[in-house]
Amino acid sequence: MMKKIFSLAALALAMMPAAAQDTYENARLLGSDLNGTARYVGMGGALEALGADISTISTNPAGIGLFRRSSASLSFGLVSQQDCQDFDNLGKTNMSFDQAGFVYSSRTGENSYLNFAFNYHKSRNFDQILSAANNQMRGASMSKLAFAKGTKDSDQNGGYYWDTNTQGEIMGWRNQTSNERAWQYTQWDYLYFNTIGYDQDAQQAVFVEAEPYGGGNAYLFDRAHRGWISDYDFNLSGNINNRVFLGLTIGLHSVNYKGFSNYTERIVSFDGQDRGTLTLADEREISGAGADIKVGAIFRPIEDSPFRFGLSIATPTWYDLTSENWTTLYNNTDRNWNNWGYDKGDSGESYDFKYYTPWKFGLSLGHTIGSEIALGASYEFTDYTASDSRVNDGYDYYGDPDSYSDHEMKSNAEYSLKSAHLLKLGAEFKPDPAMAVRLGYNYVSPTYNKKGFRDSQLNSELNMYASTADYTNWEDTHRITCGLGYKYEHLSVDLAYQYSTTKGQFYPFQPNVEFIDPDGGAHETCISSPTEVSHKRHQLLLSLTYTF
Repeated sequence: MMKKIFSLAALALAMMPAAAQDTYENARLLGSDLNGTARYVGMGGALEALGADISTISTNPAGIGLFRRSSASLSFGLVSQQDCQDFDNLGKTNMSFDQAGFVYSSRTGENSYLNFAFNYHKSRNFDQILSAANNQMRGASMSKLAFAKGTKDSDQNGGYYWDTNTQGEIMGWRNQTSNERAWQYTQWDYLYFNTIGYDQDAQQAVFVEAEPYGGGNAYLFDRAHRGWISDYDFNLSGNINNRVFLGLTIGLHSVNYKGFSNYTERIVSFDGQDRGTLTLADEREISGAGADIKVGAIFRPIEDSPFRFGLSIATPTWYDLTSENWTTLYNNTDRNWNNWGYDKGDSGESYDFKYYTPWKFGLSLGHTIGSEIALGASYEFTDYTASDSRVNDGYDYYGDPDSYSDHEMKSNAEYSLKSAHLLKLGAEFKPDPAMAVRLGYNYVSPTYNKKGFRDSQLNSELNMYASTADYTNWEDTHRITCGLGYKYEHLSVDLAYQYSTTKGQFYPFQPNVEFIDPDGGAHETCISSPTEVSHKRHQLLLSLTYTF
């Protein structure tokens, strides 16, 4: 048996712009976890109008204006995922350093203060193990999907015209007369065509589902997400006569994401005999930085009442990112009957791109009853359909990387994503001036449209760099929190617990791709089979705060 490893030539992509990632890859950067100080988490994050907690620096900057003394704090704890098994050496329970910051408060008048603050916090903890299994594929497979796109014959029809290049590799061209690679010809298309879909005797591509292969009948998927988004917030805030509180925060964001996945399909013949497996192993890293600006205000409309309401606006986070992947397709099918396919194929790319998140708008209410009870409620609106994947295209007049929005992928974001609504409710009760008991609830509406999908047939340069085809349409998120606090002289010790749960539908690849089988002339459809998945997480958080 002849053995060969296919590797994607760098020249194949060298002539193309540095593309951004697709809708579902970039959606990992949207939104944020409920994280910060233990007091903030214990009250469900509903402190935007109550203020005087350093975690409000990134939600309503005016909350820092309610500090009357300087303080420094740090927070750390454990995060544990429920109902999963270890994968790729990622355990279910992991340590997390979540927050560190300080506030410097200075009096500028009898009832006025000017405060400066800095805070680091982990706005996203990517640690997650995602597993899915399904034995109802009904003949669909990724190799069949790659071939189906190849029957379209051109990029204008949602596919490509396949033929060999000068190195003897099968490539997907824009049409029969073009020497330009079709944007629909992804890295995984390349791997399936060249590793399983190649007849070594005839030196040509073949319909990989032809006899004796009937297609897929089951799949198994595992992915270990790792990493975080770190936020570094710098704040200037103050108040006017203890009635109006204003704040400005400049935020810097650092992205450090790593993911490793194994997707295995079991292939059977038309008569139901087991022909082995195909496994796509993918490792991806996303790194880079972003920046945003947040402004906020808190008003106390009635002079002798502690009731207050707050408003906040956050600009998009302007990300400048790099994505890298190392991907291998392992061919473990039974190929003894014919000389089709190779043992494995490799592909890898590195590229720079930009991603702009949407604007955020917040409204909050807060009220205290004596010194014993504090009540808070917050609402935040974000239109995720306005997220913008951008292609780097040279440099501007000042030598900075220039970019433009990919309109095809933006249309896919508008279809696959939704406007998100975030509701926070929290209460704090102090039975003793030194003791505090807290409860909170946090709700995030669905970010994804149930009918949305990761569309590799878009005529978008973003498709070309895709090394996987899976996606998950996550539903709404519920978070229940509680906490305790104790203060002794200048030192406060706070403890919080958070339980969050989200359900979703996992798809191994896009659904319902229709094509005509040129071997049999029959109309066929490659139908993706979804699997119900969930993400349940427990967090235990400890904060230490020193006031001076």
